[in-house]
Amino acid sequence: MYRTLLYTILGYLSGSLLFAKFFSHLLDGEDITEDSPDKNPGVYNAFLYGGKLCGILTLCCDLLKGILPVYLYLNAPSPAAGGGLALVLAAPVLGHIFPLWHRFRGGKGITVTFGVLLGLLPQAGPVVILACVFLFFSLVVKITPNCHRTLFTYLVSAVLMVVFFPETPVSAGFWIITAAVAAKLLSGSEIRERCEVKALWKH
Repeated sequence: MYRTLLYTILGYLSGSLLFAKFFSHLLDGEDITEDSPDKNPGVYNAFLYGGKLCGILTLCCDLLKGILPVYLYLNAPSPAAGGGLALVLAAPVLGHIFPLWHRFRGGKGITVTFGVLLGLLPQAGPVVILACVFLFFSLVVKITPNCHRTLFTYLVSAVLMVVFFPETPVSAGFWIITAAVAAKLLSGSEIRERCEVKALWKH
């Protein structure tokens, strides 16, 4: 119990570190969220407004802040409590979306989600599901704008997690993540744009 609480808190606090803001300040002395229309401190804006180095550093660190808490929790000398994994999985993503250090105004949590699922390796199924659904809604059935595609991706992935990993902490943790991501997306202005679905094989 105490171990789960410790790693959940550490995961949330590490998730609250917005590296896009940090590296853009460090490299250019500017905050990329001030330049971007959506004010999102994520990897895409780090590349677009901060440059290649800022983007690469942000990508690596956002992945690591998801990977490390989960990996360390699962691989510590004492055995991990099964149900507690759901909280440890969700904590870094919740920290990124609602960061303590930045007045609870964070990013969408996509890269960090991939990070926490990579922390489950060698169990590769969950991250493969998320990646494949993202690719499906990008390359086979394209949903625009991006916020709608992301929302559909998380909801479909959450259902598939239950199908392939029923009654496990992984599926429970991913549903918590999905709820947080959905709350973030639904609070943004982009969600009010018209959603378009196109089957790319028809073009």
